[in-house]
Amino acid sequence: MLVSFFNDSDTANINSLKTSINSIPNIAKLKHPPRIVNFEIEGTTIASIFERQKIVPTLFFIDPFGYKGLSLQLINSVLKDWGCDCIFFFNFNRINMGISNLAVEEHMNALFGEVRVEQLRKQFKTLSPSPDERELTVVEAICDTLKEKGGKYVLPFRFRHEIQNRTSHHLIFVSKNVKDYGIMKDIMAKESTDQPEGVPSFEYNPATTAQTLLFSLNSPLDALGSMLLDKFAGKTITMKEIYDQHHVDKPYIEKNYKAVLNSLERQGKIQAEPPASKRRKSKGETTFGDGVKVTFPSKQ
Repeated sequence: MLVSFFNDSDTANINSLKTSINSIPNIAKLKHPPRIVNFEIEGTTIASIFERQKIVPTLFFIDPFGYKGLSLQLINSVLKDWGCDCIFFFNFNRINMGISNLAVEEHMNALFGEVRVEQLRKQFKTLSPSPDERELTVVEAICDTLKEKGGKYVLPFRFRHEIQNRTSHHLIFVSKNVKDYGIMKDIMAKESTDQPEGVPSFEYNPATTAQTLLFSLNSPLDALGSMLLDKFAGKTITMKEIYDQHHVDKPYIEKNYKAVLNSLERQGKIQAEPPASKRRKSKGETTFGDGVKVTFPSKQ
């Protein structure tokens, strides 16, 4: 079941690696011998390798050196087969400098596409001096680009430097499957250092309405009830259907929806079947199961 692939552009490292691998006892008994190659990750080379292969369900982690080798083609090549998801290391600081640097234009075009890169250059001229606004604009751009190219569900997570109050990097998750997106959202939610009102922060600074995805990822919990009353007005729908239809590109996780629906029911703003009096309690709190049907009032 083990398939291994090693690459290094340094010939001395490759020779040393071959010696080490060949010294492993019974290495020749592996069904899939280790593949060891010697080339520099550049352009379409590595993406072409994955494009030619049918890949079993795999979670890929792509960690480029800055941005070299990271491209839309590479990301799409590992997402093309069923059950495959991708997380990649997004070095905002390096990419931020690269967008305006024509010497690395080829790499920026490979990552964002020529049209998006040109749009970013024009946006940079009108943005305020705030580094946060520039960062949010770039992250929003990569998320939009990935969606346009087929990565239907995109979820960024921000990391700060431990000492300096600035961004270290982002990890960006891309998937074609909403269930995988939900699983990763729960994982990232638990790793968030801040959860105001129980809503995970995903480590973002406050976003502006100019960045629609990142703005929605910073909405507070008290806004969720109003969103649901508006979106599902006049409908009868289960809790699970509400979650599935609403949570994409929002910061909310499943327990947030259940808490808000319980609150709306107590306030008499929705009707639930079965009602709270007939649902079980857990740790003193009324549960709100996936199959509970919710009737929303029509808009006035």
